Parts: sequence; structure tokens; C-alpha cells
Amino acid sequence: MQDSRSLHRYRIRFAKLEAMRYTGHLDLHRAWERMLRRASLPVAYSQGFSPRPKIHLSRALPLGMTSECELADVWLEAEMPASEVRKRLETSAPPGLGIGEVEPVPLEEPPIQSQIVSVDYIARLPASVDTRSLARRVERLLAEASLPRERRGKRYDLRPLIEDLRLENGHGEQEQPALMMRLAAREGATGRPEEVLLALGVEPAEARVHRTALHLVETKPHP
Repeated sequence: MQDSRSLHRYRIRFAKLEAMRYTGHLDLHRAWERMLRRASLPVAYSQGFSPRPKIHLSRALPLGMTSECELADVWLEAEMPASEVRKRLETSAPPGLGIGEVEPVPLEEPPIQSQIVSVDYIARLPASVDTRSLARRVERLLAEASLPRERRGKRYDLRPLIEDLRLENGHGEQEQPALMMRLAAREGATGRPEEVLLALGVEPAEARVHRTALHLVETKPHP
């Protein structure tokens, strides 16, 4: 049995960019496994008949969305400077996966998924959107006591999952209007940006949604 005292845990912030926009969570996990092998890092493996690299990724990003704030925890069998871990990952990353900050974290810290309490998104809309009408719909939505919705045959209330929602109008010919959202992301209580768009009468396919921040419980937010 592997001695946990010999393990070292590193948290890596990474971006999921346009080239990986339609890469699902399972394939993203496989991309991380390949990248770690190419980086020649001393990755720790799970026990059992089919050992797997010890990697935890943050909450799955809906297909078609991009992000600048994803998190991955990786366990190594040897301590290394965070700068060296980052350098090796940067040279091994596939197109569409950008490596950001790397920092050591305590082994006993809970899994990333269980620490996330809310998530920020920006949904960029077509310039043709009637922003006055949309602003009124945002105001009415926020005034609602409940927003009954159905997902996969189960009914739920979307309203308490919307912690913040505002419309930012575009400026100039190139700027698009955008909806800024902060949605709950707790176990069993997760808001989805496409559901918010539908509640506002916006077709999700017309918006480009980008995740901008993960907020963790009892720790500093990862902006």
C-alpha cells in the first residue's frame, strides 16, 4: 500500500479554450492523463487491478462552453517546485488547454468538487438582441419567488440557484451585450447557465458561454 506521506498534491489552474470547446469531461480527463505522461512527472497511481493516475478535475463544464478558471489536483510521488511542474505541463499541453498557476495544497484537503459553492459565467449574446426588453426580463426573473423547471424528468426550482444576474450592454460596434451570472454549484443544487438563458427567453445556441470563476468554500476564491 502506498504511503500517503510520500505523496505531494498540486493544484493547477487551467483554461479550456476554443479548440477544446466540444471536448467532454471524460475526454478532458484522458487528455490530462496523456499530458502528464508527456510531461514525465512522477504521478501517483491508484491501487487495484487497473491503476489510474491520481487526478481530480473540478466540476464538469457543459459541452460547447469555454473556461479560464478550471482546476485540477494532481498527486505526485516526489516533491517538485511548482514552477517546474508548470513548465513541464506547459510544454506538454495539447491545443486548447492553457496551463496557469500551480500551487501545492495539503493532502487532507477535500476533493475540489466538494469545495465549489458557486460559479461565475459570462454569456455573450448577438448584437441584435433587444437589450431593453432583455433587461426587463432579467428584472422580472430576479423578482420571482420561484422558477419551476424540469431537468431530465425531475422538477426543481431554478430561482434559489441564481445568486447574481445582470445584463451588461455592449459598447461600440464590436462589443456584444452579455449576461453575467453567479450560479450555485453545491452538491444537489447546481445552476446551469443554459437554463437561465431559457428562463429569459434566450436560445442557448445563440449565446457563447464562458466560465470565469470558481468560488470555493472556506478558502480564497480562484478568480
